[in-house]
Amino acid sequence: MANILLAERGRQTVGINWASNYIKRHDQLKTRYSRRYNYQRAKCEDPKVIRLWFDLVRRTIDENGIQPEDIYNFDETGFAMGIIATTKVVTRAEYYGRRSVLQPGNREWVTSIECVNSTGFVLPPCIIFKSTIYHQQAWYDDLPDDWRIEISQNGWTTDEIGLRWLEKLFIPITTSRTRGKYRLLVLDGHGSHLTPRFDRLCYENDIIPICMPPHSSHLLQPLDIGCFAPLKRAYGGIIEAKTRCNINHIDKLDFLAAFPKARTEAFKPVTIQNAFAAAGLVPYNPDRVISTLNIQLRTPTPPGTRPGSQSSAWSPKTPHNLKSLSRQALSIKRRLRSPSIPTERALNQLVKGCQLAMNSATILAKENRDLRAENETRKQKRKRSNKRISCAEGLSTQEARELINSPNQATEALNAIPTGLDTAASQPIRRAPPRCSDCNQVGHKRTHCPNRSDR
Repeated sequence: MANILLAERGRQTVGINWASNYIKRHDQLKTRYSRRYNYQRAKCEDPKVIRLWFDLVRRTIDENGIQPEDIYNFDETGFAMGIIATTKVVTRAEYYGRRSVLQPGNREWVTSIECVNSTGFVLPPCIIFKSTIYHQQAWYDDLPDDWRIEISQNGWTTDEIGLRWLEKLFIPITTSRTRGKYRLLVLDGHGSHLTPRFDRLCYENDIIPICMPPHSSHLLQPLDIGCFAPLKRAYGGIIEAKTRCNINHIDKLDFLAAFPKARTEAFKPVTIQNAFAAAGLVPYNPDRVISTLNIQLRTPTPPGTRPGSQSSAWSPKTPHNLKSLSRQALSIKRRLRSPSIPTERALNQLVKGCQLAMNSATILAKENRDLRAENETRKQKRKRSNKRISCAEGLSTQEARELINSPNQATEALNAIPTGLDTAASQPIRRAPPRCSDCNQVGHKRTHCPNRSDR
C-alpha cells in the first residue's frame, strides 16, 4: 500500500526496513505471524449460516422433546499407524531450529468411528483396517467384547460400514439409555452418512440425524473441538515411546495395543462435556460460537473521508492529487494573514480528509486494475481446450502437440483422397449374368441344364 501511494506521488518505493521502522514509530501497532486458513471454511463461517443451523437445532429439540442426555455426536477420524506427534523437547541452547525425532514412518491408514453424548458417555469404537477379504484372529485377542473391527480396501469408511455401525453399535447401546422418545444424532456431511438406507434406519428407530453446514465441523462438532486432537496427540506420544525402545515398525497389532491407552486418556467425561459446551449445543448457547467468527474474505480498504472533508470551497481549483492539495493548502494559509488556532485546525482537518480520500481512491484504483487483470486471465483460462490425450505413458511437449494435431491431419488426408464415387456414378449400372440354380454355371438355362434335379 505504501508503494502504491508513493507511485502516485511520483517517488521511489519504500526501503527494505520501512515496515519494521514504521511499526517501531507507532506503539499502537504490532506484528503477528499469519496462519493458513482454508477458503471453503472461511466462506462457510458466515454468522447467518451458523445462526440458522442453531435455530434448526433449537427447533428440532423443542418440537420433539429431546432431552440433553439424548444428544449424540459421531464422526470418523484417521490415523497413520507409524506417525508420531509433534512434541516439545529440551535441547542445548546453541541448537537452532526444530530438533529431529525418529518415527517408524508406517503410513498405513486406520479409521476409527467414535460417538459421544452430552453427558460424557462414550460408545465403543469401530476400527476400520486396510485389508482385502480377511480378518486376523490375533486382532481380537485383547480387545473388549463390545469393540468392532471392519475392513475396507483403503482403510476408509464406506456406506455399508456406516450403516452397520448404526445398526450393530449405536442403536443397541443407546436404546436402553434413552430418556425421551427421540435421540438427536449430530453428524457432518460425509457421503456414508447421507444414504437413503441410513435415513430409513434412523426413522425406524426414533433417531433424528441433523447435518452440520459444510466445512464447519471445526466450529460445531464436539468431537472435532475437544476430543480428536487429544486422541491423536496421545497416540503419537505412545508411538514415540515405542520408537525410543528401538521399535521401528508399527503394524495392526501394535496399533490395537496403543489405541486403547490413547483413547482412555483423551475421552474423559469432563473433556466431552466441555466440547459440547464449546460447540454451543449443551447448554444451548449459539453466541459462544458466533462470537469467535472473525475471518474476513476481503481485506478492508482504508477508511473514506468523513462528511464535510471535501476540498475547500475557498480554492480556485480543485486539487486532483496530493501534491496539488499540499500547494492549495499552503496558498490558503498564506492568504490568511493572521489565522486563528480554530481556523488553522479546521483547515488541517480538511486537508487531512482530502488526503484520506485521495489515498483511498489510489488504492481502490490499484485493486480495480488487479481485479480486471485477474478476470481477463480467468477468461483466457476458460477458453482453453479441455481435450484429453489418450496415452498411458509420459509425453514431451512436442509429442503431445503431434497427438493433438494428428486427428485433424487424418481428417484432411481422408478428404484429399478421391473416393471414386463420381466416376462410378457416370457409368451405367450392369447386372451380373444369370447362373443356373442346379449347376451354378454362368449362361446355363435351367431348362437345358443336364444336371437338372427333376430329370
